[in-house]
Amino acid sequence: MTTDRNVAYRKGVPGLTRVLVLLGTAAVLLCGAGVPSRAERIKDLAAFEGVRENPLIGYGLVVGIDGKGDQGLATQQTVVNMLQRMGLVVNPNDLKTKNVAAVIVTATLPPFPRPGTRIDVTVSAIGDAKTLQGGTLLLTPLKGPDGKVYALGQGAVSVGGFVGGEGGTKVVKNHTTVGRVPRGGIVEKDLPFSLGKGDELRLFLHRQDFTNASRIAEKINGSLKSGCSQAVDSATVTLQVPAEYRSRLPELISLVEAIDVPVDMPALVTVNERTGTVVIGENVRISPVAIAQGNLTIEIKTGFQVSQPKPFAPGKAETVVVPKTEVTASEQKVSLMEVSGVTLGEIVKGLNSLGVTPRDLIAILQALRSSGALRAELEII
Repeated sequence: MTTDRNVAYRKGVPGLTRVLVLLGTAAVLLCGAGVPSRAERIKDLAAFEGVRENPLIGYGLVVGIDGKGDQGLATQQTVVNMLQRMGLVVNPNDLKTKNVAAVIVTATLPPFPRPGTRIDVTVSAIGDAKTLQGGTLLLTPLKGPDGKVYALGQGAVSVGGFVGGEGGTKVVKNHTTVGRVPRGGIVEKDLPFSLGKGDELRLFLHRQDFTNASRIAEKINGSLKSGCSQAVDSATVTLQVPAEYRSRLPELISLVEAIDVPVDMPALVTVNERTGTVVIGENVRISPVAIAQGNLTIEIKTGFQVSQPKPFAPGKAETVVVPKTEVTASEQKVSLMEVSGVTLGEIVKGLNSLGVTPRDLIAILQALRSSGALRAELEII
């Protein structure tokens, strides 16, 4: 059993994580090049109102599985209902569904769908099927939230893996109960769609920010040489369609999407405690602080000694197993290390000097935030 305690300084610089190394390299390059801010296209920062995808869902059957399908009554009843619609009467008790799996079928309807357009389809087992390997999705209606059918899915399922063997000799590669049918969906119905409202278009930012919204409006006005655009709030920018573009909206949208905007990134540190991943933004700053960090390791070993009686020992002699336990504890020496930084490169260098693991780094960042030394938002996901 091993427990960690942040009380000592761990010497050496084994490197934090590959993430921090990459971030440190990027920071050095940015500092050397002297790039003040990063510019992105408007199409990467926002989307026009109405230009969106729509999820579809359906319930279907995957057949042709080699004996690893569902054994439940729901799948059996589904097969019976399907055969009855085809004019074949089957006794449910005589039906075996080892080669059939009940699945949930999902797809995404792209913007401006047209009947006959092909889309990808994802199938996921919902019963006790062991794999969808080698299966074929039968014709499945895909519905929207309004209950209407907008696409049909059918085709061979690709799982990108395999399952072989049984019991203790089982071999599995990748996740075989979820697969895809590439271009297995066919759009059957248009969606009611309106691009903008009258002579006005609206842009919705992917990440709300007043500064970025104002910059987008400013860049649009500068490119179109007019005051037709303005920021309404942190997530919305409006654009009055100029008279010369009212019959050429796609051309106007293409022009606006290609405009570069200097992006103002928030000071943010994102931490994923489940995987031990830490991502530090370029605007993060750390006030000068002294950090002491280390480990207390407790190791418990249990061995077994066997006491066996001699041959022909008198009485009821028996073999006795005696456990032998050893407990050792080790603690690294305590040392303080000053950490501060006004650039990403300095922060990475300072944290690397502690030589901590990603798990320890998460605890350090939380302590820095609590003390007020970390001048950034700490987001734990």
